[in-house]
Amino acid sequence: MERMTSPLLRRRAFLGQASMGLGGLGLGQLLRPDLFAAEPGAAGFPNRRTKIKRVIFLCMAGGPAHLELFDYKPELARRDGEPMPDSFTKNQQIAQLQGQELRILGPQHPFKHYGESGQHMVELLPHIGGIADDICIVRSMTTEQINHDTAHTFMNTGFRIPGRPSMGSWITYGLGSESEDLPGFVVLTSVGGAQDQPIASRQWAAGFLPSRYQGVKLNSSGDPVNYVRNPAGVDRKNQGDLVSTISKLNALQRSMVDDPEIETRIAQYELAFRMQMSVPELVDFSTEPQSVREMYGTEGGDGSYASNCLLARKLAERGVRFIHLYHRGWDHHGSIKSGIETSCRYVDQATAALVKDLKQRGLFEDTLVVFCGEFGRTPMSQGDRSTAGRDHHIKGFSMWMAGGPIKGGVSYGNTDELGYNAVEDVVHVHDLHATMLDLLGIDHTRLTYRFQGRNFRLTDVGGKVLRPILA
Repeated sequence: MERMTSPLLRRRAFLGQASMGLGGLGLGQLLRPDLFAAEPGAAGFPNRRTKIKRVIFLCMAGGPAHLELFDYKPELARRDGEPMPDSFTKNQQIAQLQGQELRILGPQHPFKHYGESGQHMVELLPHIGGIADDICIVRSMTTEQINHDTAHTFMNTGFRIPGRPSMGSWITYGLGSESEDLPGFVVLTSVGGAQDQPIASRQWAAGFLPSRYQGVKLNSSGDPVNYVRNPAGVDRKNQGDLVSTISKLNALQRSMVDDPEIETRIAQYELAFRMQMSVPELVDFSTEPQSVREMYGTEGGDGSYASNCLLARKLAERGVRFIHLYHRGWDHHGSIKSGIETSCRYVDQATAALVKDLKQRGLFEDTLVVFCGEFGRTPMSQGDRSTAGRDHHIKGFSMWMAGGPIKGGVSYGNTDELGYNAVEDVVHVHDLHATMLDLLGIDHTRLTYRFQGRNFRLTDVGGKVLRPILA
């Protein structure tokens, strides 16, 4: 009688032959990338009308003082030095001022109105003031975490405990990447202005999503990626042969072991090979007109926030989906009057230049720019009055957005007369995430991933789209 082949053997044989095809596809993409589309996202997305293609998230790490930047309070100025009323602070969570005498600290610098819209912000931001008619200032942000690391975790993942995917990972998981030779999610960091609170790499991690969706941190100076150049004696053909062989071996293993991380390994080897060609050109700032470099205030490649803003525009042009800049320089527990002035000098010109540059290149209409810290600062002073600072604050703070369908020249929401509580059109971190996803064409309630027996999403069980700020 003819021996029957088991279904398991037939399946393995099929997968084994298919794995060789994966290796061939990988090599074909390396040799002819024009034959292949950029990496797709999860099936079914976008699932509503797309209004933007990418996000540039400018994180002012350390907690910018909203009362020094975007939220002028005449009553705060009038009552400078007076005791803070118990009605505001009783039974409220406070970071380092808990149990201390609380006194009001008035605004430390003058404010003025900018643009035809009359947006009200500090005089220390004349360049951002110059784009006042392009931005929407949200003065009613709230968050749930009062210390730096957990507040960053909440802002980035929508949850206070590490282990969830970052917003950039969720977005690239849902939509994929438009770039064939760069990661879909890129992170850049810079320092200057105040205490440079550390930023852990898990802030751009993929959590329980496949690791191919985690952010890739580029160095701000020198080679942007370690080992991006081939060692002596290894040319591009040798390197391509090696990557192709490794991809075939990984594909063979994938046929025998049901592990999606092997697919990630294949994709990342091939992406790294393509990046060896694309990255050196990406960071060649000499190709930028001198007028553009002067607009940003940098020659590029110096590790500064200004250089990172210029690089962010170059990344946006090349199809990177989520670009996350951290500037670590906004932690003003003391000497806030001089400190806020220094911090503003670091970011003002380049931030405005980024918006102007996007507009000049036709990218502003499909890019969302977000300028936000992890929380705000207290109306109460911290430390000696001569060198006073402000403590962490989560009940009300400011941010702004620009680009795409965001209404420019408007403000949204308000805090109370002392800038303590958000009292009008209150905005939660989940609302920011829901709005961001909506603009990218994603219903935030449907972008989910099943893990440990339940469906998770970036907005957890909350989130509303901020329709009033959309044109």
